[in-house]
Amino acid sequence: MTSEPRVRRGTVRIAGDVATRLRAGHPYLFRDALGGRPMREAAGDVLELVDPAGEFVAKGLYDPTGNIAVRIISRSPEGVFDADTIRRRVETAKRLREQLLPADGSTTYRIVHSEGDGIPGVTVDRYGDFLVSHLYTAAVEPLRDAIYDALEAVYKPRAIYEQKRYRPQTGEGPREPAQLVRGEVAPVEMEVDEGGVKFIVDVTAPLGTGLFLDLREGRKAVAQFAAGKRLLNLFSYTGAFSVYAAKAGATEVVSVDVSAKAHARARRNLTANGLDETRHEFIAGDAFKVLSKMAERQRQFDLIVLDPPSFGQSKDRGVFSVQKDYRELVEGCLAVAAPGALLAAVSNTLKISAEEIDRAIGDAAVRARRQVRLVERRGLPRDFPVPAGFLEGQYLKFFLCAIA
Repeated sequence: MTSEPRVRRGTVRIAGDVATRLRAGHPYLFRDALGGRPMREAAGDVLELVDPAGEFVAKGLYDPTGNIAVRIISRSPEGVFDADTIRRRVETAKRLREQLLPADGSTTYRIVHSEGDGIPGVTVDRYGDFLVSHLYTAAVEPLRDAIYDALEAVYKPRAIYEQKRYRPQTGEGPREPAQLVRGEVAPVEMEVDEGGVKFIVDVTAPLGTGLFLDLREGRKAVAQFAAGKRLLNLFSYTGAFSVYAAKAGATEVVSVDVSAKAHARARRNLTANGLDETRHEFIAGDAFKVLSKMAERQRQFDLIVLDPPSFGQSKDRGVFSVQKDYRELVEGCLAVAAPGALLAAVSNTLKISAEEIDRAIGDAAVRARRQVRLVERRGLPRDFPVPAGFLEGQYLKFFLCAIA
């Protein structure tokens, strides 16, 4: 009878199928793959992962509390993740963007995209001369200084702000607001440029700056078809799609969001681009109710953007989710879509897959007795690289549909 190969402390044996997935490029070891093994390592400790035969698979940073137990940092037994490594990876990330992004004057884009740039659990966005870092795991806490040293050396920003996107170990309490970790205090509002379109952002905000950088390709798609069109922008937030459409020549723009405060930011974005508000209607209300009233009044639109949050308040202030309510939202859009209209159906959550959105659109089309054809898909822009073998990393779904 042969015994299993012994492994030293700091080494974790994983199942064969898990080892195969990691060797194919997946950057995560999920907690259930540990099989209930008690762990004494602290957040940020490096673990070596081996297969059932004891053969090396990868090294990763350990997180004692998150659903992702280990985030891969190296696929070499000699690999290290120290200050020099981090600096080199930040420099490599910069070179990639210099190679791939257009020279269009943009002052806002993602400069570090977590696993895609070899710095797991961290994303960093540029807004003019300021950087905003997002930490998604306690495992990177011991490396914060090395990361910020590298960012300062490579980009020389005026300041770096940090947002922690994970809960404390107790799982209680709200997320912390953005914290100034390096440099000078940023203004509450500042203007940035995205390929010639101006936006007012707040890098000090606790939950978001006011501009989702990952939807850039979707905004470009809407602008491409907006000239001469009547646009309806649902869940409009700070009006990024609306601004792109108005700048591209839309004849009418209607922005719908439950938050009047978001509309105030959208108005400032219009003003920053020299756009007249007279062709822009702002509706503060529940999207379901607004669509129903518009259908009753037989209002029609030539271009509709549907970009709901993962969760929100609707239906008499109840909670809705994209998983259970996307079909109904699409059906509401079809009720106000003019013949020949285009629908941009968007989701940025892993909780609903591209296949589920496709089915929701198809089901809504049957119920609404409309012909809907998928004519284009777009995903993450080039500054959001995703490792090969990491399908979940392609979280953004943008479907452009033609409606007859």
